[in-house]
Amino acid sequence: MKTTLRALALSTMLGAAAFTGAAIAQDNPMVGGAEMLAERNIVENAVNSADHTTLVAAVQAAGLVETLSGEGPFTVFAPVNAAFDALPAGTVDTLLQPENQAQLQGVLTYHVVPGTVTSTDLVQLINDNGGEYSVATVAGGELTFSLEGDGVVITDANGGTANVTIADVMQSNGVIHVIDAVLLPAS
Repeated sequence: MKTTLRALALSTMLGAAAFTGAAIAQDNPMVGGAEMLAERNIVENAVNSADHTTLVAAVQAAGLVETLSGEGPFTVFAPVNAAFDALPAGTVDTLLQPENQAQLQGVLTYHVVPGTVTSTDLVQLINDNGGEYSVATVAGGELTFSLEGDGVVITDANGGTANVTIADVMQSNGVIHVIDAVLLPAS
């Protein structure tokens, strides 16, 4: 069953989630060897993570630094470098070329949903919706969330999946959830 993102904002009063498949971030968690400070915005924290150098380069090439540094709030599903490395050879280099900026923006904004969506929100919405929850991304496509064991799995429009490996890295303008694969919009 699909519900609107507005329901996410209403679900924040749920309390602690039974979400143990991923590390749930605590105050100032470490991501990619760097402390993530809640008073910094998404971009300010991401640039310090050694695990997100490819994502940061892509955000810069796509011209999205100002947007993701803005007020938000945003929820970003942030692929690690190894996720980009797992794409077919040449994919990242091609996307980073200036003539492919619009396509790169589409891929990156497919990893963003408006609002602050915590792991508690996701687990509750998945459970409330029969084990699966779909939401529209900023790019316009949908991501579908489900539980596998005690972890959240995200399925993209092509049937590709990513696992949340670190949840609830709070930012001044939203939240980051670290994921282990790049999600791709419908081709």
